Amino acid sequence: MLLKTLITTIVCFCLFTSTLSSQNRYDVLITEIMSDPSPQIGLPNYEWIEIRNTSSSPINIQNWRVGDASSVSGVLPNFLLQPDSIAIICGTSALSYMQPFGRTFAVTSFPSLDNDGDIIFLRSNTGATIHAVEYSKTWFNNAVKSDGGWTLEMIDIKNPCSGSSNWKASIDVKGGTPGKNNSVNDTNKDVTLPVLLRAFAADSVTVLLSFEEPLDSLSAATAANYSISDGLGQASSAICIAPLFNSVQLKFSTALQRNKVYTVTVTGVKDCAANTIGAFNTGKFGLSILADSNDIVINELLFNPKTDGTDYVELYNRSSKIANLKDLFIANRNSTGIISNLKQISSSNIAFFPGEYLVLSEDDQVVKRQYTAKNLSAFINISSMPSFPDDKGNVVLVNLTGAVVDELVYDENWHFALITNAEGISLERIDPNARTQNKDNWHSASKDAGYGTPSYQNSQFRIDLQVKGDVSVLPEVFSPDNDGTDDFLTISYRFPQTGYTMNITVFDAAGRAVKSLQRNAVCSQTGIFRWDGLNDKFQQLPVGPYVIFTEVFNLSGKIKRFKNQVVLARRF
Repeated sequence: MLLKTLITTIVCFCLFTSTLSSQNRYDVLITEIMSDPSPQIGLPNYEWIEIRNTSSSPINIQNWRVGDASSVSGVLPNFLLQPDSIAIICGTSALSYMQPFGRTFAVTSFPSLDNDGDIIFLRSNTGATIHAVEYSKTWFNNAVKSDGGWTLEMIDIKNPCSGSSNWKASIDVKGGTPGKNNSVNDTNKDVTLPVLLRAFAADSVTVLLSFEEPLDSLSAATAANYSISDGLGQASSAICIAPLFNSVQLKFSTALQRNKVYTVTVTGVKDCAANTIGAFNTGKFGLSILADSNDIVINELLFNPKTDGTDYVELYNRSSKIANLKDLFIANRNSTGIISNLKQISSSNIAFFPGEYLVLSEDDQVVKRQYTAKNLSAFINISSMPSFPDDKGNVVLVNLTGAVVDELVYDENWHFALITNAEGISLERIDPNARTQNKDNWHSASKDAGYGTPSYQNSQFRIDLQVKGDVSVLPEVFSPDNDGTDDFLTISYRFPQTGYTMNITVFDAAGRAVKSLQRNAVCSQTGIFRWDGLNDKFQQLPVGPYVIFTEVFNLSGKIKRFKNQVVLARRF
């Protein structure tokens, strides 16, 4: 009897010890998610998740909790989850409906899972995050299944932290496989090296690093693995942040300087599959400043996309400021002129550096498929962009205080006059330093550039000409064929003060007036006008020499005249 009691005690002690020691990250995984049960396919109309013990020891899930980005559930009951066994977790109202599919546990305040995407995590009784998944509607990769009734299933339980590459929509006829092996179960080894996506300075001594996938906590929390440029050296401390462990907080003993861009280099950091970071290990950061008027400008606009395309707006940071995209909103004005339809550009802190481009759309994959994208990281999706009508409309960029940073009222007639169908052709800003609301500062994207240049310098780009004379033209030979090379003539002026009025007339070699370009145009101190090589009837003019005759009147009635010779050419 004594021997039997001793054996029982030893067994219980070993079981208790193994249970305590098994509360490690990834010992229990979230392996299936039902975030949108409607319309029903073959499963109950309730949200739930499935968990699986992937360790070699029994694990007591007593007092464990499930949570998402906004809430945490009540505790799980006292239960020993055996190795390689599965359980379903749901809300109390779903319990009786889910029990027929396998071992089911109901918790109070089961989190409401967002259909489009959410963070779902499993937390032990000690508060440690055992597993977390930040899923997205795009993970279904199937328009029908992403609309509801189907689950997301993990492909390979030995690869718990690869994100979208290790999840698929269920292929089971019922729409999911609660309580049993997943229908998409397969080998899917993680051989991808971790990638540093971005860095952001939260304050003068704190920098947050975002990685593409969860990291090994030990290597990620080693401060010596992070070095900083411009004399900052190594970070003084590093913390890998739960629940996803795909971001790291760095602290510095030296404060960052304003208007200075730093570079962080990461070495020795591994993902949870022990892959060590490789070439994509650097990121820029600096202290952000609230963008103000014309710091960031609207640089390109596609408002009449192809039938299967989508609108996009390209922004350009023409200032020396580092802006935070979280502090910026894209919008337009309603029929009464009130700013409406404000859409936050980013819910996360993302730095927008001087000289960078940013492309906003509802589907960046569509934009990248239809146009050349030279900077894949310059795209941000906004779930519901403001409306940009095909004929005319407006775009407004607003900062956190409600101040207008830039604004454009566009018209389809701003396109190159010989274009009969502007569908799929963007309007490009010519000079980022010239006024936004000036039709002569906009032109159709060139044919040679694919009619759009999202994420890089415009095909019709021409920087501030810095004209020193009163009136000048550039180039002296231009070819208005929309091929992206000298497609128009720029007439630039610069006066010592405002209050000038201008007439511009184009004459051919025989001295005949062929184009009345401007009449009584009120001028600022500096500005530009544009000629596209067409006459007053919007017809092509023949190649040859032309004279740009400009008359300038001041408030005193004095007149000054300028003659500039140009050559109109075409590529045959």
